Amino acid sequence: MGYELEKRLVIGVASSALFDLAEADTVFREQGEEAYRAYQEQHLDDTLSTGVAFPFIRRLLSLNDLSPDDPLVEVIVLSRNDPDTGLRVMRSIQSHSLPITRAIFMQGRSPYHFMPSLNMSLFLSANETDVREAVALGLPAGRVLGPAAADESNDQDLRIAFDFDGVLADDASERIYQTDGIEGFRFHETMNAATPHDPGPLRDFLANINRLQQREEEQRVKDPDYKIRVHVSLVTARNAPAHERAVRSLKDWGVTVNDAFFLGGIDKSTIMGVLKPHIFFDDQVSHLSGTFRSTPSVHVPFGKLNEPDTPPPADDHG
Repeated sequence: MGYELEKRLVIGVASSALFDLAEADTVFREQGEEAYRAYQEQHLDDTLSTGVAFPFIRRLLSLNDLSPDDPLVEVIVLSRNDPDTGLRVMRSIQSHSLPITRAIFMQGRSPYHFMPSLNMSLFLSANETDVREAVALGLPAGRVLGPAAADESNDQDLRIAFDFDGVLADDASERIYQTDGIEGFRFHETMNAATPHDPGPLRDFLANINRLQQREEEQRVKDPDYKIRVHVSLVTARNAPAHERAVRSLKDWGVTVNDAFFLGGIDKSTIMGVLKPHIFFDDQVSHLSGTFRSTPSVHVPFGKLNEPDTPPPADDHG
């Protein structure tokens, strides 16, 4: 019987999100593909340093100890590298003891087209073009930003933070804010408090995270000493009275968060410094500009605010 993906949480990760490829990418941009291939061959046995998404991926995979014989989580590498230059990535995965065994290498081509066939709930990459094109097709994807954060090995928790509008929900209310201002937005949200939002690009990903949390709760019933590891937070610029529609939408969708921060325009980085999530998803670069230096941050380029005037450059090879 084949290996089925339908009942697992499947994440696609580009090598540029999992590892620090800055040096190799510089070679590719400045010297071209042949020099890049030669560089990767020369450094085949040099283990790559961890990248922005590494702590999140490592902790997510660790949850497979809840079901060793039937893994709950599957992470698949989706890479623009060809198989030869991808060898260094796979060796680095092994060196870092990550249980990732599946990969797709597409020489210079975008790999996100395979997301639906692989039942992926999320694709993470540092390549802005790949991410934007995936999101434009309705696929759940995000671009990792900033330097890699320290991955504390003695911290086994997995903390995930989400913005609301344009991430868990669609951007319909954000469009109201852009046209009618803050007072128009508040009036609209108050009048529609009982009407759930349409889901955004990462609603289904949260639903799958909730299923992992349910497995943890089941484990705690069996073993009262089991320590819950997965914690989910909502961190949004909404505040009262617009908070109510967000809470009602989550309930209507059948998803939950452990904590909610309704900040009303307060800089989100002040919360991130205390919350210390292993990954934070937001649709606005202006919000992430304050978080990405210390918090693994992901830009989800969804909605009207993210419609580019010109196509962005392909800025990472992996």
